[in-house]
Amino acid sequence: MDHGDEMDLESLPLVSIVSPVYNNEDHIAECIESVLNQTYPHWDYTIINNCSKDRSGEIARRYAAIDPRIRVHENEQFLKAIPNHNHALRQISPKSKYCKMVFADDWIFPQCIEEMVNLAEEHPSVGIVGAYGLEGERVAWSGLPYPSRLVSGREICRRTLLEGIYVFGTSTSVLYRSDLVRGRYAFYNEANFLADREASVVLLKTCDFGFVHQILTFKRLEKRSLTSTVALDLMTHYNCTLYTLVTHGPDFLSRQEFDACLDRLLTEYYNFLAVSLLKGRRDKKFWDYHRNKLAEILGFSRSRLAIAILARMGKAVLNPYETIEKLRMRKNVSNGESAKESSDGSLLAMHTNKIR
Repeated sequence: MDHGDEMDLESLPLVSIVSPVYNNEDHIAECIESVLNQTYPHWDYTIINNCSKDRSGEIARRYAAIDPRIRVHENEQFLKAIPNHNHALRQISPKSKYCKMVFADDWIFPQCIEEMVNLAEEHPSVGIVGAYGLEGERVAWSGLPYPSRLVSGREICRRTLLEGIYVFGTSTSVLYRSDLVRGRYAFYNEANFLADREASVVLLKTCDFGFVHQILTFKRLEKRSLTSTVALDLMTHYNCTLYTLVTHGPDFLSRQEFDACLDRLLTEYYNFLAVSLLKGRRDKKFWDYHRNKLAEILGFSRSRLAIAILARMGKAVLNPYETIEKLRMRKNVSNGESAKESSDGSLLAMHTNKIR
């Protein structure tokens, strides 16, 4: 895009960029520099300082003092991650046509905004634009054949639910049409750890998806947020994926397709829980979380868990060498369970009773 010195920036769509920041002093300057280095010139940039206790706010204010396109919004009180992301999106300019979130420990390549805006302008039906991204050293968000720059919202959501492909990435890796964001006060579902995924599915009920076949964003892996740490510890992926299917699947799938997907996901979920029990995971927080989430979505099934445990135990009997190797690596049985409790024929009852 040749912008030239005399080009009227007002003729270009305004892009509002937002970065929620909390204690990101090690990386925020790199993030801000990546925005300043964009080849697309018509943007404004709001940095939301979520009561950081380090130098994040100071660094952001230093950049804002030298570039009028940058402003720093100071939260009056600390907000949890997803509520803060919603708060950040509420700061976009009312004049913006597109908006882009860039997490403070991530960054975007110089042509990111330009390429995404070009695609969105080429296809007015597009509400979300994605692209390949780097997760550390790995290229992510693949799955669409080249040159599928425009995909119907229905098709991409069907493929996400039926085939398991995931091309939406994270909030850093997509561009949204601003009117879609302004139309939802709470853009992200604050009860869903995979809120960005659900938001994409919801939006794509009424718009199309665009994809740039270039690497345009970078996600840092070495530093995990509190939200991602909790999600990994509790393994929230299973219930969040199940919630999305149950809540939104009927809008994209036939009854037969929905039932098949539901059965597959439940089988995977209860298999995961069975493996967790058999590996000795006993912490109350973990089991309360999964039992309550399942109860909210469909109801918790002790019989399905029992069947999954029996299936895993049967596999262990059929593969004794693998089982012995795993047992050798296992820690001592926790919570005071005796060897007799693990071998007196009541193993199944013991495991299922643990999560009452």
